[in-house]
Amino acid sequence: MRTSPSPARTANPAAPPEIAARLRLSATRLARRLRQESGAGLSPSQQSALAVIANHGPLTLGALAEHERVAPPSITKVVSKLESDRLVIRTPDPADRRVCRVAISPEGEALLEESRRRKTAWLTARISELDPDRQRRLADALDVLDDVIS
Repeated sequence: MRTSPSPARTANPAAPPEIAARLRLSATRLARRLRQESGAGLSPSQQSALAVIANHGPLTLGALAEHERVAPPSITKVVSKLESDRLVIRTPDPADRRVCRVAISPEGEALLEESRRRKTAWLTARISELDPDRQRRLADALDVLDDVIS
């Protein structure tokens, strides 16, 4: 059970650059671990694109590439793999047949839901190991983090 922080972390408050460096490292490690816990069997690019399509789709490939900040040929490869795995559905745009839109399939929705469930279960188990004071501190830190990223 994790109960107390190390003395180095309870000393004088850190300067913003130190906080930024620790936050960046923690966020990177957490994101990596959550990808590992997802059990989706997708690359980070595929997982990200699938989530964007679920949240913002149907999208053109150009809009998806822009959202993901990658080149159109890269997003075409990602979508082709997702389509071959039956996680997304490509359909021609009714207004312009040269353009296609991509939407999440029922299989893709089920995979995302299971992935989210697994990640939440892992985080819940880890947070449950913390004593009540550290759980409260974590909840308070999330409020601050929301302010930082918004």
